[in-house]
Amino acid sequence: MNEPNIVLTETDKAILESYKVMMDGLSAYLGKSYEIVLHSLENYEHSVIKIINGFHTGRTVGAPITDLALKMLEEIRTRRDTNGYISYFTRNKNGEPLKSATITIKGENGRIIGLLCINMYLNTPFNEVISEFVNFESSEETKKNNSSVENFVENIDDLIKNSVLQVRQHVFNDDSIPANGKNKEIIHQLNEMGIFKIKDAVNKVADALNISKNTVYMHIRNQNSD
Repeated sequence: MNEPNIVLTETDKAILESYKVMMDGLSAYLGKSYEIVLHSLENYEHSVIKIINGFHTGRTVGAPITDLALKMLEEIRTRRDTNGYISYFTRNKNGEPLKSATITIKGENGRIIGLLCINMYLNTPFNEVISEFVNFESSEETKKNNSSVENFVENIDDLIKNSVLQVRQHVFNDDSIPANGKNKEIIHQLNEMGIFKIKDAVNKVADALNISKNTVYMHIRNQNSD
């Protein structure tokens, strides 16, 4: 049976708290047709500690856990094939269809301390759903990163190599950067990307640019001091 009103440790609470930022990012990606709910199992009567787009089910922070959530929790605990989560279809109080998922959150010693529930409102007009994904050029983040291409690679050496090639091409095509400052600008951009946090990246970048590693270190130090 479920154990209501369990006592959460400070570590447990920190784990639940860490999910809140993830929920914000997930909601920004998925859009308003998705309700995302974080439950704490410390108090079933007021289990909802964060909810996004709660208008789909009429809930707010402080709402109790639902009977269906309890049922799904019990299924996850007793069925071996769930792997800690379960997906299903249900309806809100207005009878409108939802596609839902309940995902368990584990705290200290592997104990289930909370639930992350995701509900997609299936009556959302298709044009509203698709608009969250096709409005590419209007995104501020897209405009800011439009010159970048994400590198999907099989090993870290290819990541460094591809990053150098990408940045080098961008810098050498920029006529506003003087010829004697090209390598400096390449290193600055790679540093801003976090490339030099990778082990041995300085040596690999130096080899790719045909300069000494001391020169790379100098430009990094100067940029960091600025």
